[in-house]
Parts: sequence; C-alpha cells; structure tokens
Amino acid sequence: MEASDGKRNRPEPPSRAPSEPPKRPAPLTRLRAAVSGPPPGPSRPEFWRSPLRGLWLTAVLGLVLLVGITLLFVTGLLSYAAYNPDLSPVNDQTPDKGWLGFYLFSWPTSPYWLYRVNQGVHVVLGVVLVPVLLAKLWSVIPKLFQWPPVRSVGHGIERLSLLLLVGGVLFEFATGILNVQLHYIFPGSFYVLHFYGAWVFIGAFVVHVAFRLPRAVRAVRYGREVPEAGAEEAAGLMSPRPAPPTISRRGALGMVGLGSLALFVVTAGQSVGGWWRRTALLAPHGTDPGSGPNGFQINKTAASVGIRPSDIGPAWRLTVRSAGRQVVLTRDELLAMEQQEAALPIACVEGWSTPDQLWSGVRLTDLAALVGRGTDTPRALVESVQRGGGFRSVVLRDNQVRDHRSLLAVRVNGAVLSRDHGYPARVIVPGAPGVHNTKWVTRITFGESESA
Repeated sequence: MEASDGKRNRPEPPSRAPSEPPKRPAPLTRLRAAVSGPPPGPSRPEFWRSPLRGLWLTAVLGLVLLVGITLLFVTGLLSYAAYNPDLSPVNDQTPDKGWLGFYLFSWPTSPYWLYRVNQGVHVVLGVVLVPVLLAKLWSVIPKLFQWPPVRSVGHGIERLSLLLLVGGVLFEFATGILNVQLHYIFPGSFYVLHFYGAWVFIGAFVVHVAFRLPRAVRAVRYGREVPEAGAEEAAGLMSPRPAPPTISRRGALGMVGLGSLALFVVTAGQSVGGWWRRTALLAPHGTDPGSGPNGFQINKTAASVGIRPSDIGPAWRLTVRSAGRQVVLTRDELLAMEQQEAALPIACVEGWSTPDQLWSGVRLTDLAALVGRGTDTPRALVESVQRGGGFRSVVLRDNQVRDHRSLLAVRVNGAVLSRDHGYPARVIVPGAPGVHNTKWVTRITFGESESA
C-alpha cells in the first residue's frame, strides 16, 4: 500500500548504538596521517627504548674519540711522511696527491726508533678505539632514522656530512685493521685507499666537531642536568619511553673501557716485540721465522716474492753505479770490505716491530766512495732481485745514505742473513719503514739523475 505522497513506505535505518565503534577513516585520510608523521618502525622515537642513550654518554664517547682520532690522524700523517713520497715516484704509492702533501718533510734518521714508536702508537690506538667507536655509533643510531629525513637545505647538507663522517670512519678503521692482518680483500692499493679516505673523513670530522663540541662539553660538565627527552637538544638521543635500566651509563662506559683494555693487551705486544709478542693475539702470525739469530719477525718470504735460488746463488752480483761509473762486486768482495755494525730494529706499517738487532755489513757511504762519491753522498736508488710484490725498489734520501748506521748488511746477530731476511745482502737504515730496508739487493745507484 502506497503513502499519500505517492512514495513507497521505507523502513527507517536503525540508530547506531552508543557503544558501536566509529567508522575507519577513508584511505586518503590514513595516507595523510602517515605522511604527516613518522612511519611505524625505527623512525618513531618510542621505537628506541634503551635508557642508556643520552647526551652525557654520547658526549663522553665523542670526547674520547676526539682525542684518539686526532692522534691517529697525526701519526698517520707522520707515517706517510716516513716514506719520503715527495722524493721519487718509486716511493709514492699515492699519485696525484697534490696539495695534500703540503706538510711533507725530510724524514730524519734520529732518533732511530721514531718510526717504530709512531707506527706502534698509530696501529695499537686504532685497534683500542674500536669499542669506543662502536659504542658511539650505537648511542646515536636513532638520529640516522630521524623523520623527516631532510627538513631543509641546511639540514640536508648536515645529513650528507654525517654520511661522510660515519662512512669515512668505518672505511678507515676497516681498511687499517685488515692491513694489520695482511688481509687485502679490498680493491686497489691499501696506501691509496687509506690515504685519500683519511682526508675525506677528517674533513667531515672537523665540521662535525665544530658544530657539536660546545654541546658535548656542556653535557659532560653538567652531568645529569641535561635536557629532557622531548627537548630539541635531546632529540634522537634520549628515549621518550625508556625501558627499565639494567646497568648505569657509567657502568656501560666502564664496559667499553674494559673492551679497549682487552684489545690493548692482545695487540700492543707486536709493537713492543720480544717476549711480549706472545701476547699479541691479533698480530699476523702466518710467518714463523724460527729460532736463532734470524729468528725475528718477517712479512714477506723469499718464496712469496719469487726469489729463485739462482737469483741469490754464487752468480749473484752487486752493481754500484753513479754518474757513468760502475763497480760490480761478488759477495766475497763485499765481505772483504771494511765491516761495520749497527743495532737497529725493523718496524713495519702493520704496527709490528722487533727489538734492536745487531746488523753488520758495509756502510752505504763506503759503497758510494767506490764510484767517486765522497762526503757529499747523494740519495740512492736501491733495487732488489724480487719479482713480485710491492716495494721492490726504494729511493733513500741523502741524510739516510750519509748516516753512519746505514748499512748494506750481510750478517745479523753474528750469523749470515737467512734467505727470508734478505740473503745475500739487504739495506738497513735507522728510522726507515720496514719496506724501505730493501732485501735481496742487487743494484745501488747514487745520484739524482739516476734515481729520479
């Protein structure tokens, strides 16, 4: 039956009960809400629950790294200078360095232990700082997920600098530690990668320190009198909903310190040498030098660089040249010359070194005199018979050649050199990196025109 207005009667829709849940927002509304706030996951501040994160812990770790990384960079610069890379392309493993080599100077021969101490500090400190570095990165990891990722042009530049900072420090520590272990899994030369990587990292590091140092000093000075979790200074560091603590921040800092101490114990022995080398569990142990007068550390064996018995057998000759003059010596003739002694260590870029070994042989100045060079002995190009591997030749600066302790050694600790230590003759120079103490020497050229 139809109503008087001509329309069919329709039942009224039932009214919604007060307890009925509201309708879900439309998809567009949900999308707008997601865009306006951080997405679920690590971009939300409440995702990070650790009560340890905060300005004080981050600041303390940062100040430790400020001192440690500054010392690492300075010792790294000195290590590079010790190779005398501005002297000859033979010595330079980092071509086209340009103004990055502005500070280079003539590496001295005294004190003779300078390179040994410098490189020991560089490598041991780098290993010891690993727990501090990891703890610092852990303390600031929420900031990597801050939302929105870029708020302005300035903020974007800051984020880019942080990418260079974090990426640079991880790259430098990784390549350095792999080099200590003689494990070259990275592409290209370690020297080139580590050198340029250090400059990229230190640039970002200086910018970061300039902006963050005042805040770090304030946080350490005032201790726990720091901003609340919601304050701008604490953003990304302090959790707004921290979990119950299981250890104090000072306790966590103590754990980091114990980790660094443990690494020091198992690393430093390789730089001290002698009995303490037994404690250097992280030092490379792949080459056993055996016992006796030649029983001290080596990196490359004769076999590893392609030395054949015929190369160092009775047919071996030493050629000494300068300005058109040349003298060829047999080993017996070399032994017939006046022999001198010098107590010097071997120290390598990987951080290991030996105690002083007693070397005996002919002074480089006496060899230079054979080809007419007297007290004005110039620099010298030293060449080895080795066929493979790097540093098969080196150019020694004039102050290195003229030092009375610089020898073409034929004996060590009273015994004939072993094959792996450079028989029949090797160069020994005070204060020089281990790879510049060339082994299996076959030719020495004195003078600028020949060694350029």
